Amino acid sequence: MKKSIFIVIAYIFSSFSFAQEKNPIGLIETPKGNIYIRLFDETPKHRQSFIQLAEAGYWDSLTFNRVIPNFVAQAGCPDTEEGFKDPEYLLEPEFVKGITHIYGAVGAGRDDNPGKLSARCQFYIVQNKNGLHRLDNDYTVFGQVVKGMDIVDQIVYQKRDSKDEPVNPITLKIKMLYLTKAELEKLIES
Repeated sequence: MKKSIFIVIAYIFSSFSFAQEKNPIGLIETPKGNIYIRLFDETPKHRQSFIQLAEAGYWDSLTFNRVIPNFVAQAGCPDTEEGFKDPEYLLEPEFVKGITHIYGAVGAGRDDNPGKLSARCQFYIVQNKNGLHRLDNDYTVFGQVVKGMDIVDQIVYQKRDSKDEPVNPITLKIKMLYLTKAELEKLIES
C-alpha cells in the first residue's frame, strides 16, 4: 500500500514539475516590435550558444544586416570576405529529421565552409511562406518564431541597398525569457 501511494505521489510530482518546467524563449526587441523564438531541445549546441550570446548581450549593438523579401531576415555580425575561421565561434551542424526551413524557422548562418559549420554570431528567420527547403540539411534550424512573424514581414520589406542591408538600420536587443508551458501559451494567445 505504501509503495502504491509513493508511486502516485511521485507521478503527481513529476507531472507538476513538467508543467512548471521553464522553457527558454528568445525575445528579439526591434523598433518594429517584438519577435519571440522557441529554441529546440533537439539542437542542444545551437540552443545553448544562442542562450549564451543573448545573456551576454552579444547582439544588443548589432542590427538585421541582411533582409530579403520571400527569403530571410538575417541578424548578427555582417558577412565578411574572410568568412568565419575561429573554431571557438563555430558549431558543428545539428541537422534533425523533421526540423526544416518552414515559415518562421530560425537557422544558423554560415559561410561556404565544407563542414557546414555554423557561425554562432549569425542567425536568420525564414520569411518565405512556402519555406526554404533547399536549405534543409545545409544550414541548422534551431528554433521557431512563435509570435512576431508580422514584425519579420515588416523588417524584410524595408528599403535596402545593393547588399540587401536595410538603408535605415534595424536594431535589435535579445534577451531570454524562461516560461512555463502555460505562460508560453498565454503569450502566444495575447
